[in-house]
Amino acid sequence: MVFNSLSFLFFFIAVFALYWSVPKKFQWCVLLASGYLFYGICSAEYLLLILLITAVSYLSALYLEKNRNNAKASRRCLAFTCLFILAFLFFFKYFNFLSESVCRILQVFSVEADPFLIRVLLPVGLSFYTFTVIGYVVDVFKGKTPAEHHFGKYAAFISFFPTLLSGPIERADNLLAQIRQEHSFHYGQAVLGSREILFGLFKKMVIADTLAIYVNMVFGSVRSYSGFTLMLAILFYTIQIYCDFSGYSDIAIGVSRLLGIQLRPNFRQPYFAASIKDFWGRWHISLSTWFRDYVYIPLGGNRVSPLRHKLNLMTTFLVSGLWHGASWNFILWGGIHGGAQVLESLLPKAKTKAASFFRWILTMLVVSFAWVFFRANTLSDAFYVFSHLLTGIGDPTGYIVQGYRILGLSNVDLLVICGNCMILFLLDFCCFRWNGMEQISNLPVFLRWGIYLLLLLLIIFFTPLISSSQFLYFQF
Repeated sequence: MVFNSLSFLFFFIAVFALYWSVPKKFQWCVLLASGYLFYGICSAEYLLLILLITAVSYLSALYLEKNRNNAKASRRCLAFTCLFILAFLFFFKYFNFLSESVCRILQVFSVEADPFLIRVLLPVGLSFYTFTVIGYVVDVFKGKTPAEHHFGKYAAFISFFPTLLSGPIERADNLLAQIRQEHSFHYGQAVLGSREILFGLFKKMVIADTLAIYVNMVFGSVRSYSGFTLMLAILFYTIQIYCDFSGYSDIAIGVSRLLGIQLRPNFRQPYFAASIKDFWGRWHISLSTWFRDYVYIPLGGNRVSPLRHKLNLMTTFLVSGLWHGASWNFILWGGIHGGAQVLESLLPKAKTKAASFFRWILTMLVVSFAWVFFRANTLSDAFYVFSHLLTGIGDPTGYIVQGYRILGLSNVDLLVICGNCMILFLLDFCCFRWNGMEQISNLPVFLRWGIYLLLLLLIIFFTPLISSSQFLYFQF
């Protein structure tokens, strides 16, 4: 059940009506029931898994809080809990990758071996809710948050349906603290939430799903294409993945607001970043801050020697790449971002607008071309893309025209895509300039509602043309 489907619409209407109808002290019950119902519809065979992980982390947190003065016992409990949880993530997501990698290494030394593979589906949302659980247990261990003694409210926190499948990865001090509270309906928050949902659906259904048609066509058989067609595929995917995932986050945040719960922002116009460091301060913020707090800082962060600091950066990003997928493509993608940050730390800061603009261009080039490794099916496909980007550029006009016509794009199609992307750019620029979309409420009524109606009409127009598709981050 995806956010951009009628089934989710009916599901949420029922949850919304029930949530605001029951006595406030039972609101957490509605969240708990809706979370498990939602997950059951999406992945019923793994309901016991999320319940097991929830129960183990709940008991571990209580033990850690009770034995805070016993450092040795607390560390053992924390280590056991984290290893127990990560064992499931390893089994479902990385076991086959490790088995295949070991066999390839053995083959280099002329040792024949067949990988032992496990044919199981990755439980949806596993990568996200395991990080939520680990973050909670570590925070209890460090004394940053109290252990939740009410199992039902803790389970509602882990299974909170807007964030369950693809984040944002929330912390206990924000989401769990709000689940403990009783909420009253607030019209202003409901308006903001509805706006977030509208923007999210526009990004997903109008832009991301349209571009996905051409991206999937090219990356599904990259060796059938060359030249500007590959360049367009890179550009389209750069926009697609942003609109797809930030659209999901917008909808999750908006749905939560309609339930009186405020999630932290997960995207802040990342394609306006003037450095890779700034990009990661704006892209998938809940994940980047998770890696900062639970990987980078424990490794020593920047409080170590310059060489060790650079090693910490690279390690963090390599782990981040591996988190996204059990593939060398993702590891290399993470390495590119880590290496870019290491190089940035050696460069002087931009002191002029021209230098800042140049840094922005350079950042976008690194980010866009790194996405090739993220999207390509194999490393071989990715290298093919880079080696054939300039094929036919000797004839610039033919290079461009032939490049987009091979995809079946007419001039009108291109204008429609460019027009939708321009709307996205203007919305993001306004949010970037104002540091948030709340200021849209201050626009004149006719202009504000003109924006809403335009986005709504585009969503309605594109809905019959685009089949309801899953969000990209569901696969992670």
